[in-house]
Order: sequence, then C-alpha cells, then structure tokens
Amino acid sequence: MNELLTAVRAGRHHDVPPLVLGLDLPGRRAALAELKELRKEVRGWDWQRRDKIRKALLVAGAGCHTGAAGCASWIGGRDLRDWTRSPYPLILASLKDRDPAWLGDLALRFAGRAALSDAEYTFVGELTRIARVPLPVTDNLVVGWTELVSAARWRGRTRRPLTDILREDPHSPELAARLFEMPELPPQVDFYDAPDSRDNWPGALCALVEDGVLDRAHLVERCVIRLMRGGRSVDQRFFLAVLLRLGTTEEEEDRHLRDWTAMATDGITPVASYAQQVLVRLDARGVLSTRVLADVSGAVLFRQEKKLVRAQLTLLGKVLRRDASTAGELLPAVAEAFGHEGIDVQERALKLVARYLPAVAGPEVREELASAAARLGPLHRETVTALFGDLVEEEAAGAYEEFLPPAPVLRRHDPAPETVAELVEEVAARVKSHASERWIPSSGVAAPSTGDTHFERTLDGLVRLARIHREELTESLREALAGVYFVEHGLGPYMIDPRSISTSHGTSVVVASLLGLVSDRDRVAWRAKTTVPGPDACAHTALNGVLLDRAWEAAEAIAAGETPFLLATPTWHTGAIEAAELVERLRIYRESGARPGPADFAQALLRVRRGGPGAADVAAAAEALGTGEGDRLAAWIRADEPVAPVLRHPATAVSRPSAGNWWQRATSGARQVLLATRERSVIRHEFPEAFHWLGRAQLPRAQECYHWGPERSSHWTATLPEDPEALAAWLMPDLLFAADQGQRGAVGFLPALAESAGEVGGATHLALAYGLGARHPEDRTAAVDALLVLAAGGRLDGASLGRELAILVDRDLVKVNRTADALGTAAATGAYRTVLTVLAAILPGLLAYEKTPRGLGDLLSVAAECAERCGTGGIPAIAGLAATAGRKGSSQTVRQAARLLATFPAGAEGSLPAAAEGIDAPGSGEAFAPDRKDQGAAGIGI
Repeated sequence: MNELLTAVRAGRHHDVPPLVLGLDLPGRRAALAELKELRKEVRGWDWQRRDKIRKALLVAGAGCHTGAAGCASWIGGRDLRDWTRSPYPLILASLKDRDPAWLGDLALRFAGRAALSDAEYTFVGELTRIARVPLPVTDNLVVGWTELVSAARWRGRTRRPLTDILREDPHSPELAARLFEMPELPPQVDFYDAPDSRDNWPGALCALVEDGVLDRAHLVERCVIRLMRGGRSVDQRFFLAVLLRLGTTEEEEDRHLRDWTAMATDGITPVASYAQQVLVRLDARGVLSTRVLADVSGAVLFRQEKKLVRAQLTLLGKVLRRDASTAGELLPAVAEAFGHEGIDVQERALKLVARYLPAVAGPEVREELASAAARLGPLHRETVTALFGDLVEEEAAGAYEEFLPPAPVLRRHDPAPETVAELVEEVAARVKSHASERWIPSSGVAAPSTGDTHFERTLDGLVRLARIHREELTESLREALAGVYFVEHGLGPYMIDPRSISTSHGTSVVVASLLGLVSDRDRVAWRAKTTVPGPDACAHTALNGVLLDRAWEAAEAIAAGETPFLLATPTWHTGAIEAAELVERLRIYRESGARPGPADFAQALLRVRRGGPGAADVAAAAEALGTGEGDRLAAWIRADEPVAPVLRHPATAVSRPSAGNWWQRATSGARQVLLATRERSVIRHEFPEAFHWLGRAQLPRAQECYHWGPERSSHWTATLPEDPEALAAWLMPDLLFAADQGQRGAVGFLPALAESAGEVGGATHLALAYGLGARHPEDRTAAVDALLVLAAGGRLDGASLGRELAILVDRDLVKVNRTADALGTAAATGAYRTVLTVLAAILPGLLAYEKTPRGLGDLLSVAAECAERCGTGGIPAIAGLAATAGRKGSSQTVRQAARLLATFPAGAEGSLPAAAEGIDAPGSGEAFAPDRKDQGAAGIGI
C-alpha cells in the first residue's frame, strides 16, 4: 500500500495498475481510505502540482474500490477529469481481476452519469465486451457515441463518410434509435439543409433504414411525435429532414391527421409548412373534414408568417370553389386574416369573403363576419360598407387613449450598511463578481438600464465603518474574500486600468488598500498613471478615470481615518444629490474638522441638482458656511450651467449614396453625424486633474474603442446625472458604431440616460435615433425603452427625433427596416400617437427619394397601424404620400402608402407638415437646423 501511495504522489500512473492488483481486499480498502484523504488534500494545491498526480490518483482510486457504485462515482469525479490522454486503458488494467458481473454493473452505473465523451463511450464499450453484457443505452452514452463518430469523421487527411462510420460500429442500431427518444439531440449531431446529401446525420440514418438496420415505420412514428411535441428549432429541423427523406404513406398521413393540424398551428415555420402540404393531400383524398379545416385555418391565419397564411388562404379558396355550401363554416376562419399586418393578406381574405358571402344563409355568420371586418382600416372601409351595410358599426370618435408606462419617479438611494456583517456581504458579492469578469470583454449583452449607484452605498459604507470598526471589518473581509486572486497575490496594475474598469474594480482597489495589499509606493505610482486621462483619451477612459480617482482617494481617506462619510453619495437612484442635503453634509464636515476630498467634492458638484425652486436659498446657505467648498457650491448652483455645453451639428440632407460612391463617402467620413462640446473653464481650473477631460472642448471623433464593454458602463450615467446631453454627445461614436457597424451592447445606457433629471435636447434625441437604428435587436429594445421613458415624462420631442432619423437614414447610418422594427415595437406597447409624431417627421424625406429605400414599406405599415389606432387629427398630411400611393404596381410600399393615405381626410395633402420642417429634399443643400435659436453656435459635423 505504501508503494502505491508513493507512486500516486509521484504521479507515476503507469506503475499504479500492477501495484493495485498486488493488494488483497483489506489492503485495497485501507489504501482507498488514504487515497480519499489525499484527494481532499489535492484540492487545495496549485494547478501544476494537482495536474501532476491527478491521473495516478484516478486510476488508483478506481482500482481500490470494491463496490461498482463507488467506483463509478470515483471515475466520474469532475476534479479528477482533467487530462490530455484518456486514462481508461490504465483503469481497465487495474480492474482486470474483477468478476464479469461486477464489470457489467460498473458499465451500467457509469453509463448513467452525465458529461460522457467519446473516451467514456469507448470505456463503457470495453467493459461490456469484457463482461459480455449488452451495451447500456443511455442518453449520456449516446452523447459520447456521437462525439466518437464526429472525431472519426475527421481522422486522417480526408473526411470519411458518416454512413461508413455508422455501419462499422456494431452498436449503431440501438444508439441511433435512442436519438429519437432523447429530450434534446447532442450538439455533435450536425445537420445542414441539403436534401440530397447522404453525408449528414439525416442522410446516414436513412441509409441505415435502407440497409434494414433501422425500422422505417418506427422512425416515421417517432419523427411525427417529436415534431408534434415541439422543442428546439435545430431539433425540429433534424426530425423534419429525416421525415422528408423517409417519406410517408397515405395510411400514415391519415392516421396522424390531428398531429398535422397541431404542427400547422404551433410548429416552427418549416414544420408548419410541411404539415400544410400534408393537409392539402388529405383534403384531396377527402380525409380532411370541413370542421377540422375550419379549426386549423383559424389558428394558421392568426400566425404572422405570410407564406403560411397565403398557403392556407389558397387551400380555403380551393375548398370553397369545390363546394360553396361550406362558406358558413369556413368564412369565419377566413376572417381571422383581417387582423394580419400584411395589407395583401387582408385583401385576399376580403376577396374570398366577398365572393362567397352570398352562399352564407344564417344572419349570425354575417354578423360575425361584419364584426371581424370592422377591424380593417380605412383603406377597405368602402368595400366593407358595401358588403355588410349597417352591420358594420362605426367606432366612436375620440375614443383613443395613449398608453405609456408610468413616468419615472425619483427613488431614495439606500443608505450605507450600518453593520460590518451587512457591509462585508455586499463587498464580497461585488468583489467576487469582479473576479469572474474578463479584463478585455467581448461584445455581450446590453448594459444595465440604471446607473450603478449600489457601488456608492458600498463605498460610503467602507469609509464609515473603517473609521469606527477597522479591526473587525479587516478581519471579516479577509475571511470572506479568502481565495480571491488579489487577496492571495496582491493587486496587480492590470486590475486598475481606467480603460476597462467597472465599479467592482473600484471596490477591489479600496478593499486591497484596507487589507494592506497595496504599498504606498505602488499606490502613488498607479494613481498618477491611471487617473489622468490625456486630451486624446476617449470618453470611456475619462469617465472611468473619475471613478478610479475617487476609489484611490477613498482608500487614502480610510488610511487616515478622519473622513466621517463621503460627500458624493447620491440622494436619488439616478445618482443625483439634493443641494440642501449637500449643504448639510458640508456643515457636518466643518463642525467635525474633516477636510473634503477633492475628487469626492468634485463628484458631488457634478451630481448636485442645480435648478428648481429654492435654488437661490440653498446657494445662500452654502455660502453662509464660510468654507471654500461652500463658496464653490454656491457659485456652482448660481451658474446653473451644463458641465459641457453641446454644440448642434450642421448636418445637411444630401442624396442617398449609390453603389458607386458609397465607399468614397464612407472612407472620407462625410457620412458621420457627431457632436462637439465647448470648454468649461471652471472644471479645468478648480477640479482635480482626473476631471479635466470633462472640461476640455471635445471635437467629434469617430473613435472606436476595443477596450471597453457594456458591463463597464453602469456608473457613467450616475457620474453625470444632471447632464445627459454631455454624456450623450461624448458617447455618440459608440452609438454610431452600433448602428453603422453592428457594435453590440453600446446602447444599454440610454434608458438610464432617459431617467436622469437633467434637461434633454438635441444630443439625447440624436443618440436615441442612433439607438433605434442599431443592428442588434436587444440594443434597439434598449432604445425603445428610453423612448418610452422620455415620452412618459413628457420630455420627448417626436418631431425632433424624426428629423434626426431622417438625417441618419439619408447618410446611410441607419437602416430603414431596423428603424421600422424599433418603432413598431414602441407602437405595440400602446404609444401609437407618440410613434406617429416621429414618423410624420421622417416619412416626407424618405418618400422623396427617387429610389425607394429598403424597408420603407415596413415603416409605412407602422405609420398606417398607428394612424388607424389613434387617428390623424392634428397630424398634417405627409408630403409625397399621395404620389407614392398612386404609383403603379402592388408593392408593399405602394399598398401601405395607400393604407396610410386613407386615414387622412380627402384632399388633406399639401405642404410639408409642421413636424417635418427642416428636412430638405434630397440634394437641396440647405443646412439642417432643428433649433433655430442655436444656429449661431458653430456646430461641427463630420
């Protein structure tokens, strides 16, 4: 036993099997007890020492177990499963003296464990071969088998046919059949749409059916059941591909009638389309009854896929032509298409109803059809009235009510934790989340929708409690953060780079300093290096530098032990501070003799609410303190100026790019619409150096930064809660890249920006325009949230937003179809009037283009839906709409233009609507000036 343990500790895994076989039963039990203790000990080792003995420990423990259950559990232990070469030959060698029945039991138990790979499949196969028992077919074993098959396809220089590999494996029949029973297919079962290919899994399985290895009827039955059950889209496509290759007999189609109807109504699009084809064949054979057809049609016509809806209307038309007496049952189902968003679908359904309405005998059905037809818009009103007459009830005028989310309400910021236990719990959660973050994040999900003010609560709590309970706090933090990298190894410079830090990093800086993990020399060097952004730094580095400067200052305040609390802790959830509350905090500082930290006080000034009633009294109270900080606060409130005044862009409407000159315009920068900010001298002269970037004049630069991620931006809106315009201007390049180049996650700060109490203007609306045209749906959703928040608070200028969108579309920075998707989402929440106001400003410019922009039909569809819901009262007619509606053809653009035009009173179209003033016809060259009073400011456009 000692020799075995020595070999294991030395990592000599090849020596383990003979040493195990040399032990008797009591010796193996004694050795196993020692090996279990060694396993516990190994878990605390560093990874290099752990890897050295891992394989030997695994083999020895497997050989020393006397029970099959314990052996299977040992072999499957995740802490022992990190190897470069499979250890299973050595395990089999250490088990070669076992009884075959015992090995069969081990194979059965091990096959039921999770996370089996190709190596485990081979191991189980060898166990069953030696034991001469059937292979235990489990879902996990099938996963391992598919991995083995996938690896075998790519051995050597050429790719081997999948069918040949499956034919060579004697276990393929039972394992392949198990694929159709698993809840989800293994990821290795690759599938691609190639109907005639035999070198994918559907093709190879059907080849086994042709060989007589697999039962065709059973697979057809299982495919139908799986398609009817639903599941992941990739799985559904796989079973559909198998079913298409196998084909179905008339008897099989007749027997599964109800399954086809279920697939047509609820299946994914390819499955529903196939089910429709089967229903057509069933109808031709007389198997599909009128009642069943009516039921399935009502559900299918409710779907959004035009291809499915059109196919179902075609089938209904065929049945009605064959037997008009079915109109009483089928026409109510046809009427479901009246609610479809496609105008052509509505027209086809209306034509069917009009053609076969005379065949309807009962008045009840006519009333039902009239009620459904009432949902059709003004475009079809004349036809509907001619069909149903007085049965169609006119909607009451003025019944529309805009539905918007509740206006944002300021919520009190939670106070700092009052006990050490509560604070340590918060710090541990934040620091450990920091430890799991990637230093250079790739694009992920949208950023949080609210500013990260919880960091402020934690930071203030560290300052407060370190002053009165330093020893208890330090000991508790060491215990709670045991195992965290920087606690074990010190704070490395890479953890405090302002280009990529988050609030979790800021907490780590303070905690590391509190625990004595940062020397004074390193603190001085790192702070000087990382908290002074140069004039060419991007906004991300500057804003993060403010956070980092405050973190270093808080660490120094904790070391001195004289600061009672932080001045910059927010009053409200947005990050804002009430001016009167800041005056009271300064009074406490004066009375206690504490000196405010420069960065802490500077951040407090950026957060203080400057305007509103009583501002003069608060300024007087601050001045009455008789301190330098009180005087600065009074002057800041009285000035009531933005941190960085934003200049308007002078972008002009130009002709849309053609295929020949787009690249020239893209490379020259002529397309970009960005904003500049003026210098604010008080910030450069009176604020700490880390804040100076905020006070410099910033020219608009399309500076794409790869060192930041959306998860880092949660504190930016809390840094400038009263200045959303400046923040929007500085972060505009990110939004441009989100729309023009597809950068993911850059729009996530917009909802928090919309919640801020500061004044919103052109910069915020331009930022919102970029967000609505972002490439990724989750980013557009964030922009929609911001739009609704602004509208709920009465701060959205829909006409201004529409004008900005028109310019971005004109410069090909925003795609029309993406904008239509975003505005359609906003309208679907109930904000129809709000969205229509935006659309009324953007549509005239788009309708004037000689070549119709892609997606214009979708945008017109959203506008028509809004107009039909809320009416067009107060909305001037849209220039160019009548000309577009009068074009020849039946394109989506022409149809939707006619639909929208029908919502306006006859002859209403004339000049440009007031909402669209400032949008010039393409190529006119007149400057765009949304705000006439600001034209004197020299805006900069690129």
